Amino acid sequence: MLVPYSRRNNSMFNPFHDFDALERAFFNDTSIGEFKTDIRDSGDAYVLEADLPGFNKDDIHVDLNGENLTISAERHSDYEQKDQKGNYVRCERSYGSYSRSFDVSGIDKAAIKAGYKDGVLRLTLPKMPELAPEQRRLEIE
Repeated sequence: MLVPYSRRNNSMFNPFHDFDALERAFFNDTSIGEFKTDIRDSGDAYVLEADLPGFNKDDIHVDLNGENLTISAERHSDYEQKDQKGNYVRCERSYGSYSRSFDVSGIDKAAIKAGYKDGVLRLTLPKMPELAPEQRRLEIE
């Protein structure tokens, strides 16, 4: 039977090992839950790259709401429709809805650009130009 390989130290008997495994399986979500992102400062803009492998471009949404930018993606599970006979030995690929939000204050929201290639969503977030503080001399009356 095909089962993922895992290392175990079987040299000592641990009576609580099964309870720990049960607790991890019950309380820990093993799906991707939250996709990983990198954010770089390229000088005049930030570049955000989010790993979204296996998603169709149409299932990814980037929404702006005030100072919040939300990236959401939805992966559908079709193994149940394709395999009614139960031929799956193990099914680990996750499905569901995933989203992350980012604060975009200080970003020129009208100039944000997005692209998706090879499972990576890339957003270019141009910085707002820094305004020099207004200086003037007041006349004394």
